[in-house]
Amino acid sequence: QVFTFNRVEIRIQPSVKVKNGAPMSIICHADISKNTDFQLMHNFTIFKDRKLVFMTISDKEDARYEIPVAKSSDTGDYECNVKADGKSSLSDSIYVWVAGMTKPILTADKKEVLEGEVVKLRCELPEEVPPLEFFFRKIKTNSTPKEKRVSEQNQNFSEVEYYIEEGDNILQFDCFAKRQVRSGLESSQHSNKTLVTVKEPFIKPTLITGPSSNVTEGDQIEFECSTVVAQMRDIEIILQKNRTILNSVRDKKFLKYSTVATQEDSGEYLCKVEQGAVSKTTKLNVFVSELFPKPTLSASMTKLDESKDLILSCSINGFRRANYSIVRKSSRADILLKNSRVLAMKVNVNDTGSYTCKAEVKGIVKESKPVRINVYAPVSKPTLSVVSGSPEVVLGKPLQLICHSVMGTPPITFTFYKGDEVKKNVTNDTYAMFLDEDIGLNDNGGYKCDARNNHSSGAKTSNILNVTVIVPIRDASLGSVPYGEVEVGSDTAFLCSVKEGSWPIDFKFFKKTDHEVLLHEVREYSDRTIWHKKTMKRKDTGTYYCMASNRASVEVRSRPITISVILAVWQKGVIAAFVLTAIAGAGALALWWFLRKKKKAKGPSMEMSGSALAPNLTSEKLTREPSDGNYYSGSGYIEDNENHTKSTDESKGPDLESAEVDYTEVDVSTLDPHREIDSVPIHFPAPEQKGTETVYSEIRKTNN
Repeated sequence: QVFTFNRVEIRIQPSVKVKNGAPMSIICHADISKNTDFQLMHNFTIFKDRKLVFMTISDKEDARYEIPVAKSSDTGDYECNVKADGKSSLSDSIYVWVAGMTKPILTADKKEVLEGEVVKLRCELPEEVPPLEFFFRKIKTNSTPKEKRVSEQNQNFSEVEYYIEEGDNILQFDCFAKRQVRSGLESSQHSNKTLVTVKEPFIKPTLITGPSSNVTEGDQIEFECSTVVAQMRDIEIILQKNRTILNSVRDKKFLKYSTVATQEDSGEYLCKVEQGAVSKTTKLNVFVSELFPKPTLSASMTKLDESKDLILSCSINGFRRANYSIVRKSSRADILLKNSRVLAMKVNVNDTGSYTCKAEVKGIVKESKPVRINVYAPVSKPTLSVVSGSPEVVLGKPLQLICHSVMGTPPITFTFYKGDEVKKNVTNDTYAMFLDEDIGLNDNGGYKCDARNNHSSGAKTSNILNVTVIVPIRDASLGSVPYGEVEVGSDTAFLCSVKEGSWPIDFKFFKKTDHEVLLHEVREYSDRTIWHKKTMKRKDTGTYYCMASNRASVEVRSRPITISVILAVWQKGVIAAFVLTAIAGAGALALWWFLRKKKKAKGPSMEMSGSALAPNLTSEKLTREPSDGNYYSGSGYIEDNENHTKSTDESKGPDLESAEVDYTEVDVSTLDPHREIDSVPIHFPAPEQKGTETVYSEIRKTNN
């Protein structure tokens, strides 16, 4: 017995879209191939949205799941699984839409309510499944329904509360619901309408005035606000004008308020009755006729010098019978000056302030607009100074000036001048500042300021302020005499100078070592200074520089110079003489030792040939080339004087001829090419030497 699943399919009758309330069938069919005709049991399982909804076992290849009354909750994805003898096959998924929703049911917890109370509503769809979205509507005659929206994720009903407002008489409520389907939102029918009757807890209040509707300033005016209450419980009546509460009562049906009418009492009055959350109001406009106009205060002058006379007078246009008083306004309390229409006074600075007058008729007091009186003391002569204190400024830097007047009633107007040119006007109390950012080399004076106020004496002018312009140091340089090399023991003059800068200038001389060493400092009213350093020593060899500064507080450093301290000419001569003396002594000693050795060895005494050889025994012939002035040692021989007579030569006979000739080498030192003669430096280029210069001397031995 062999079989195989060809396919499993699922079908919906009458269609995949079913109307809510209609019957619906879900059929699962298994297409199976067998090798022989044998009976096979099938296990059918139908799922909706992957949840089991139907299961049966049959030997037939079809299974039917019947839904007599389709609901919106039956909407979803259906699929079928068939198992047989260990084998199984699953159908494709099919979407079924049950169109339409059941009609919701609406109930209210009250059929009759008072204004300010709350009614609770419940909307339910018993045959639907969440999530659902509920919509409640409050329907009032001749007005747009007020709607509330509530989402329910876990239940098929919802509850809301509606507040009953003033003016809600007969109300109707209904509800409907929506759900999300694949094609969008699907809406249900509207529920039944629920009727709710509304009763007033009290009627709208009544507001009246008395004793007459025509009110004039000074009349007694009375307000009365009343209402009719269903239940005398927590009721309150309030009388207001322009948000100001004038009077209020509790647990009473009426309120009374009276006052003497003034023109300020004209306006809108409001009577409000409150009980719980319910509030009702009534408005009334009241106009109070003017008994007399406000008085007017006039002054002979509003700006005047101290010690001048001031006259204040109070009047009412077209009305003279009144009680007048003139007062001065103060932050603490008004100061009564005189109960009269006119006030005359001699003023001083302390009388500056605001003044008003008051008029009283039939108990009604009215006050005039304030009049400002300013009394001025003259300004004192201002002083002009530099803010930093010193009357000088660095070139290129801003200059800040202050003009100050000790006396004088503010406001004071200060005027700054640079030369005859007005630079700035400033109005302040006692002083003013001026910043001059355009400082040039020629700006060495000419600043002044004026001070004036409203006093008739006019402006006062300060003294002229002369300001010194400080030019900063620029380009410091250092030199020396002699420059470069200095002999030991001699003096050196160091010259430090600047290219530009205001005097005095502080000069400082330094020598560079591991740290900076200050050697000399001086203040000069000049652009240069000379420092004489006495008796230079070898340890003074090194690098020197100078620094210059002035009141601009900027130090400028020169380039460094190098000084080498060398030996003096006489010191070189002493050393040379010492060396030559040592060499000459050593040579003489060596010659003496050599001659003595020869004498002992050969017996006969030595003498130089010729009768006059003595002066020429040790002479050397020096040759000089006049073309270049170079001096150097030449070579020659010590030989017989040409003036020797033949007779002398012959008289010596064979002794001279038989005399032996010996030669000795003598080293001659080259002259120092840089020797100074008579303190005048003369440079000698050294001749080229290729080896040791040799002087040969001829020595002949004689028997004598």
